[in-house]
Amino acid sequence: MTKVYVSGVGITKFGKRKESLQTLMYEAYVHATKNQEQEFDAIFVGCMNPDEFVGDSNFATLIADHLGLYQTPSVRIDNAPASGSAAFEQAFFSVASGHYEKVLVLAGEKMSIFPTSIATRILSKLIDKYERNTGATMPALAALVTRRYMHDYNLSREELALAAVKNHHNGTLNPYAQFQKEITVEDILKSKMIADPLRLYDCASISDGACAVILTASKTDVKVTGIGHATDFLSLQYRDSLTSFNATKVAAKRAYKRAHRQPKDIDVAEVHDAFTILEIVNPEDLGFFKPGEGVAALIEGKTGLNGDKPINPSGGLKARGHPVGATGLAQICEIVWQLREEAGKRQVPANIGLCHNIGGFVNNNIVTILESC
Repeated sequence: MTKVYVSGVGITKFGKRKESLQTLMYEAYVHATKNQEQEFDAIFVGCMNPDEFVGDSNFATLIADHLGLYQTPSVRIDNAPASGSAAFEQAFFSVASGHYEKVLVLAGEKMSIFPTSIATRILSKLIDKYERNTGATMPALAALVTRRYMHDYNLSREELALAAVKNHHNGTLNPYAQFQKEITVEDILKSKMIADPLRLYDCASISDGACAVILTASKTDVKVTGIGHATDFLSLQYRDSLTSFNATKVAAKRAYKRAHRQPKDIDVAEVHDAFTILEIVNPEDLGFFKPGEGVAALIEGKTGLNGDKPINPSGGLKARGHPVGATGLAQICEIVWQLREEAGKRQVPANIGLCHNIGGFVNNNIVTILESC
């Protein structure tokens, strides 16, 4: 199998953007290529739902056209909020197999066109139809998980808020983050109730943005060493646990095996914190902490920038923003910058990094491991 390396990476500032989605992807592309004209064997586009969000369905062709990459094979990949990492995964295997030499991965979403209520309705289509018909939304399912975790591990409402406090702090150090303002536990507890006990500041926001990554068989200073992918039941009611997600565990196990690594080897991680409870559960499922110990790790600062296991130095989905199709690739960009010591004020010591991206409500997950060469 051919070794796969990361060449350029690029990202737009996340938030409410006036530009079209294809223009945002072009901006990320220019950032990744440093405005140098390049040729690619293929383009992989991660985008969850441009059909509804922006009204375009033949999106891969539109992007190739917009970038001026005529005749280049281009395909769009939809894996819900894990679309970006799914596009990266397929691009990885296309190079690893020897079929392609150099490929461009783009990912993005433009969600702010609609009010939050409509965007939430679109996102709710990711949920099992039976659960959706009973009124379930993504925040409602996350609230169920939160209540169960609180019951099982004595998590307090104030402790839960610390995840958002940490990530908003990290966001102030990330020029691409949607939110660059510190918040307090009190701010969170006073914010609007979304799905009890989750409040506004417990939930990732509606956002626009795009990312670009170039993968190549030619050696660079960052190598992709592991990718793992797994699914679980669509419906939450059929799963083994409400406080642990098997799709993450299996995906992580496969990534660690491919990379010949263990959880203790990871220096820095970007995990999918669409809701504050996931900032606690995901590191446990990734093997960083034992079940129920994610809270203590957060309280003790182990997951902060100066901790033993820094998590979401970018600010995560909570502060960086969550344009759903772009999130997985945004995580890749952050880890590459960390490994190249290009992360500025949020830089942590790192030679091995991990990305964890969720599709659906934690049921189609991808874990990626990258290392310095």
